Amino acid sequence: MQKPTAMVRCTRRALLALALPAPAFGAAVGASEAPALTRPALAARRADGAVLLAAANAGRRIVAVGERGLVFASDDGGKRWQQQPTPVSVTLTAVRFADAERGVAVGHGGIVLLTADAGASWRVVLDGRRAAQLALDAARVSGHAERVGLAERLVAEGADKPFLDVLMPDASTLVVVGAYGLAFASLDSGRHWASWLDRFDNPKALHLYALHQHGDSWLAVGEQGLMLRSNDGGKTFRRLQSPYKGSFFVAELIGEQDIVVAGLRGNVWRSVDAGSSWTQVAAPMPASITASLRTPDGELLLANQAAAALNSGAASGSPAGIAGAGAQASGSFAVTGGTPVKTAGAPTGGAAGIAAGAPAGTGGAAGAGAVGADRPDRDGARAPHGKPARWHAQLRACG
Repeated sequence: MQKPTAMVRCTRRALLALALPAPAFGAAVGASEAPALTRPALAARRADGAVLLAAANAGRRIVAVGERGLVFASDDGGKRWQQQPTPVSVTLTAVRFADAERGVAVGHGGIVLLTADAGASWRVVLDGRRAAQLALDAARVSGHAERVGLAERLVAEGADKPFLDVLMPDASTLVVVGAYGLAFASLDSGRHWASWLDRFDNPKALHLYALHQHGDSWLAVGEQGLMLRSNDGGKTFRRLQSPYKGSFFVAELIGEQDIVVAGLRGNVWRSVDAGSSWTQVAAPMPASITASLRTPDGELLLANQAAAALNSGAASGSPAGIAGAGAQASGSFAVTGGTPVKTAGAPTGGAAGIAAGAPAGTGGAAGAGAVGADRPDRDGARAPHGKPARWHAQLRACG
């Protein structure tokens, strides 16, 4: 089937409004988040009035998450949406599925929710208060005074910091990252957790916006050009030399050596030597890129806050802004962040159970990450000067 050269026309079926701005951080916010950590999400009158930030496939079902703990699911390719109950009212920023039934959602207040029934019900397995205590316990064991001081501050400030991305490589493994360098992992479906703060070379506690995996290769990206890579399945991470000092919101490991990162002001960079050198990819507009998706045939799609889904050299859209993207079981894809949820026909035909980088035949998928506008950002760096490579040539090569 012939690939399109522009964004596929989107049909406005249901759901998803603009992304929430980031809250201010501090003890007062932690106090205000506390009731929302235990208050079930209220019923939403209309799905197309909800603010949702990320979507993923659970088999043939699409699951979208967003503000006030809202979760919606569609079993007919986005034509109709049904709210699913959740035990919290905090904003949810990311969602992933390991298979057609088992998935995870993360969000504000350091919340982590698990589902074993394709998003029909959810349970809390971690919150910011417990996460802070885990960080403090680990820091005290390490004897590192600076880490102890940081962890004590986390405990004192309460559950005020969001998780912004999550990996679920299999049904029992969870790795969450977020604001101020937060990183925690569970190997037993959330029953026990360990702090991973000491695994990242991140002494300034920069925000971690995205985490991606390809086999034993892992890549985390964040603010101020932060890029951290692991070649041993997440046991250790080393910092990569960044070509850009602004925030990266998207990380894609195309292969063992092939990396694409994207973020603030439309910056897209590619490395074909595991991060040793970088080439800038020309984007058609300077809007921040906040989500990515791999099609079944390997083509890379990017979504930005100008409401454009970008593929091999062209873009179009509406001014509402796009937060995230997740493929549908039919091979179509859904983008979150506009009003309402936008669904589009498959760029290349598609296959069941494919979304945002999930390998063919898995039956499940990881949804694209949460919106950049919901991510706290402390840098204002500009893109470096110089003539970038062509968008069309680089993205075609990524496939």
